[in-house]
Amino acid sequence: MVEISDDLVRELKLKANEIRTWVIKMVYAAQSGHPGGALSAADVLAVLYFHELRIDPKNPEWSERDRFILSKGHASPAYYAALAMRGFFPLEELMKFRKVESFLQGHPSLIVPGVDMCTGSLGQGLSAAIGMAIAAKLDNKDYRVYAC
Repeated sequence: MVEISDDLVRELKLKANEIRTWVIKMVYAAQSGHPGGALSAADVLAVLYFHELRIDPKNPEWSERDRFILSKGHASPAYYAALAMRGFFPLEELMKFRKVESFLQGHPSLIVPGVDMCTGSLGQGLSAAIGMAIAAKLDNKDYRVYAC
């Protein structure tokens, strides 16, 4: 079992709360969205994006990066907040969530830097993640694939 320091736990809790704050701001500004599902994903996203995932925001297409699939696509506000906080795109873009001119729509899309899979139908992400993991194994790659 891997031990995690109290300082890291505190830091990740703060990141999760920052994600939640952005979710509320985004959904309120858009007057549209699913805050419940997004709020419940904040802890998982904080751990993955600020501790676990091997990613490079300056090179989102890096072939050796770990993959993350948000299977419950309606939780996209939390996903977008984690991506912006990690540096994939400017935080100001979050306030354009669900606006016509924005690339941040109600479900993840591949036009968003850092998104590895479009999701819409709930649960489809698990099968896609399994396929990505099998592909990594067949290609002798060591990237990891996560789904939430």
